Amino acid sequence: MADLPKKPANAGRRRFLLAAASATGAAAVAALAYPFLDSMEPSAATLAAAGPVDFDLRKLEPGQLVTISWRSRPVWALYRTAAQLARLPSIDPRLKDPHSRQPQQLPQYQNGVRSLQPKYAVLVGICTHLGCVPTYRPEIAPPDLGPQWEGGFFCPCHGSRYDLAGRVMDGSPAPLNLPVPPHYFVNSHLIRIGETEEGGKNSNWTPEVW
Repeated sequence: MADLPKKPANAGRRRFLLAAASATGAAAVAALAYPFLDSMEPSAATLAAAGPVDFDLRKLEPGQLVTISWRSRPVWALYRTAAQLARLPSIDPRLKDPHSRQPQQLPQYQNGVRSLQPKYAVLVGICTHLGCVPTYRPEIAPPDLGPQWEGGFFCPCHGSRYDLAGRVMDGSPAPLNLPVPPHYFVNSHLIRIGETEEGGKNSNWTPEVW
């Protein structure tokens, strides 16, 4: 008569260890996700309402970028330094649309810095090629981006490049500049994203691509 299969030893202990490992893995994933989620403004309740959102610019240091959630999209607020602003005009010859003639912004943002106040850029952080999220690369001439790189945004998916005004560079697969969402300054330090100073008139504005 054939021997019956033996019951695995310490089966209860093995189940306990497996459950503990799974719980540890889930906690690690949550810990990694938290810094990203915590950097997103505003609250989930405000985002669900799809209304305008406010951001206090006093949270920004020169050269710093933060991500704000609006209409389930990442919107960047960037505090551009004087040196970063000074480099923008020299990049114009290498851009597809240096004067922002394509409808990726309302007329009040159609200037050389694509903003209401030069030091603050407000951009939708979604590549106009296939919808990836570019990375902020403020450094000058890093080895992976080459000697002509003067700071900007680089899309890791297909290599599209944008300057620090969100203007797309020649040779990029992306066809258009990054959108500038409707926004205005409530006061010297508070910016409202999703509306213009005229109120809700342009709250439903959409660009050509985002």
